[in-house]
Amino acid sequence: MPSPLRAGLQQILRTKALSRRDEEIQLACGAMSRDFIDGKEAFAAWQDLKVACDAIVEAVGAAGIEFDAAGGPTLGADALAVGIAAVSDTRWFIVRKRQKGRGTGRRIEGLQIGPGDRVLLVEDVVTTGGSVIDALGAVRQTGAEVVAAVTLADRGDTATNAFHELGVPYIPMATYADLGIDPVVPPADRPPTAGSADS
Repeated sequence: MPSPLRAGLQQILRTKALSRRDEEIQLACGAMSRDFIDGKEAFAAWQDLKVACDAIVEAVGAAGIEFDAAGGPTLGADALAVGIAAVSDTRWFIVRKRQKGRGTGRRIEGLQIGPGDRVLLVEDVVTTGGSVIDALGAVRQTGAEVVAAVTLADRGDTATNAFHELGVPYIPMATYADLGIDPVVPPADRPPTAGSADS
């Protein structure tokens, strides 16, 4: 049984994030699905976002994981990173999809993480985990340690296997089974499409 906080997070996902479309939409991994999960809209109200962030901090703590900063790929991690930093009194950062082409030229904004920093990677919804795994690479290049990765909702089994191979503890706060939807199996012969929904 999930904790009351985790159960609350899952209920918000079911009632405010999950919708069933009349026609299939293409996800970033190339798969098609009629089930759409909008984690950004669902947690736009602070009281809902706080439930999610408190639940994540609780789950990570229960796993014995300590962290100094939370962050992940924009846009899925933006609100979560700031919210987790707020409820855990830590710090936040955001990973751009690509290095900024002007000014500082940074790829990581917010806290400038580096050696000695213990980082919690976060993301709202994953299918294969491609975006957050790409962010993991950017974080590791700084010398920071990725202590775990957490997502609000995982639509399949691919990310779990990928993080296991990378040696990173992975905590999906809700799985497709928790949400009562079919798992998404990404097509092996179709690459992610820029601008598609989900990751």
